[in-house]
Amino acid sequence: MIIELALLKKYKSKIGTGIVLITGLIFTIVFIIMFIHPNWPGIAIVAVAAGFTAHLIFSTYYVIQGDILIIKSGFIINKKVNINRIKKITETNNILSAPAASLDRIAIYCENSEIIMISPKDKMNFINDLIKVNSNIEVVVEH
Repeated sequence: MIIELALLKKYKSKIGTGIVLITGLIFTIVFIIMFIHPNWPGIAIVAVAAGFTAHLIFSTYYVIQGDILIIKSGFIINKKVNINRIKKITETNNILSAPAASLDRIAIYCENSEIIMISPKDKMNFINDLIKVNSNIEVVVEH
């Protein structure tokens, strides 16, 4: 009996400097205000929120396992998408909330009208690996 292991490839999310700077600046300003006007419970809440945000930014990645795309962001998002149901991929800089640590994103359009925005660091190799699974994906990105 032969057991074939599914091909597994992991892509880290691109981490956008803008996202890191803006969120870091916001947390720093709030922390300073709460430190100047001592609010220890508030400082604790800000510290936990900053740690949680950092965890999400640095633990976002995407895995191609056989014909499944797994989107992981911290312990919050663990989404599985059948690659054969992907119809189109385009570039986007949409600022809506997404499992993406950068605004340099791609939008994945699925046949059920779902749109998923992600930001793989190695965008073109990621897209090429998706196309290896589903050659019918329409790709509208600049190389």
